[in-house]
Amino acid sequence: MYEGVIQDLIDELGRLPGVGPKGAQRIAFYILAADPQDVQRLTDALRIVKEKVRFCSICGNVSQEELCLICSDPKRLLTMICVVEESKDVVAIERTREFKGRYHVLGGAISPIDGIGPDDLRIRELLARLADDGITEVILATDPNLEGEATATYLARMIAPLGIAVSRLASGLPVGGDLEYADEVTLGRAFEGRRLV
Repeated sequence: MYEGVIQDLIDELGRLPGVGPKGAQRIAFYILAADPQDVQRLTDALRIVKEKVRFCSICGNVSQEELCLICSDPKRLLTMICVVEESKDVVAIERTREFKGRYHVLGGAISPIDGIGPDDLRIRELLARLADDGITEVILATDPNLEGEATATYLARMIAPLGIAVSRLASGLPVGGDLEYADEVTLGRAFEGRRLV
């Protein structure tokens, strides 16, 4: 335990995701030893991001404008929506250069343990988009974990009566992986998602 403002800084850094007590302490002491200009640039960047970044009024992705770059791109397909949990998922999918439609960011996943239900996510907004936009396919790209699966199942049930095709990203074995190290769920999904060659 350190005294006063040093401990306050360590405590605040420790609240960041992925930063444990030791990491928070290392970052705090790095900041203390850094040039004042470097620290000022960091504080300016934090302040500016909070002032300027907002969420796209259509999809919920992070943006500096009313519409994000994807929703404002006239080349994107208007008939397909890929539903993701967080904005970082949009970036991951965009890196593949495979998806040419638009996105819908839920802002999380259904997690009763954490007190997050369907009303806490942007599901109403998704259903409104599906009613208005002439969408023919919804791709559910939630995480392949318990919360992501629960969210995908809930969404599939909500979307089915609308007559829109609903698909789920395939999951299975990673490239370069060994079968002996795959867990049962991953191996089972790999069998379900097999394709002809």
